[in-house]
Amino acid sequence: MSTPYILVLYYSRNGSTSEMARQIARGIEQGGMEARLRTVPAISTECEAVAPAIPVEGALYASLDDLKNCSGLALGSPTRFGNMAAPLKYFLDGTSNLWLTGALVGKPAGVFTSTASLHGGQETTLLSMLLPLMHHGMLVTGLPYSESALLQTTAGGTPYGPSHHAGADGKRGLDEHEIALCRALGQRLASIALKLENTRG
Repeated sequence: MSTPYILVLYYSRNGSTSEMARQIARGIEQGGMEARLRTVPAISTECEAVAPAIPVEGALYASLDDLKNCSGLALGSPTRFGNMAAPLKYFLDGTSNLWLTGALVGKPAGVFTSTASLHGGQETTLLSMLLPLMHHGMLVTGLPYSESALLQTTAGGTPYGPSHHAGADGKRGLDEHEIALCRALGQRLASIALKLENTRG
């Protein structure tokens, strides 16, 4: 039997969302579980892959098996007009078989996003990403206000999931509160997934 893991699945164009994914993965590992980082390829307006078959750097491309066999999921995307980016939506649209078989039912899931402008659709993007996960029967985990960084942040951070304000040039790094909230989501997912794994054992 394979080691239980949380899948950190994301699309990132300029690196901000991938940095958030790494911080969430760190939180998952701090919470006592393995984190599996995976991304999706860019697509054209005709919904065809326009990226190399294997990424030049960074995380590998996700497979449906990565999603099927995970114990939990952190799903991340930059904001595109208040919604998730097309490459991530394209991947999720291909998960019908997992829906038909109930492969994701009862597994914890959280979402995260990054925007160029301070408010720029962060919350609507997070909520839009939750919809397909709810159709899959996943258990939504947000961020409770017991996380002090949620009350202190002046940049990203929402109860729906971690967010990041990358700035107009996309080069503003994660601040201490954004990092804390990313790690908190990872720890929360790991904690819930471990409890659920123990009940199945």
